[in-house]
Amino acid sequence: MAWSVELLNKAVAAELLALPKEMQGRFLRVAELLETFGPQQVGMPHVRPLGTKMWEMRLSGRAGIGRAIYAAAPGHRLVVLHAFLKKTGKTPKRALDLALKRLKEVKL
Repeated sequence: MAWSVELLNKAVAAELLALPKEMQGRFLRVAELLETFGPQQVGMPHVRPLGTKMWEMRLSGRAGIGRAIYAAAPGHRLVVLHAFLKKTGKTPKRALDLALKRLKEVKL
């Protein structure tokens, strides 16, 4: 069964559009890999687990490092919860908290 990558809402769409074009292209490439091969077959350097229910798409480019945090949902869906540019080596707690809040809101 095929997987699909979808955005949680318009806020996430706006976050992705705020990323540099190069990172938007990288997001589309990683999303395509996830849809084609499934999340179990795609790993580093493209995606990395963030804990029990969330993973991050790793996006890089000349403008720096970006991330798109997503979670698995019923029906072979991967839902993107938050996208942002990283300023430090570690994923910011604020970004993780926002993604977790959105995850709880939609009860995935």
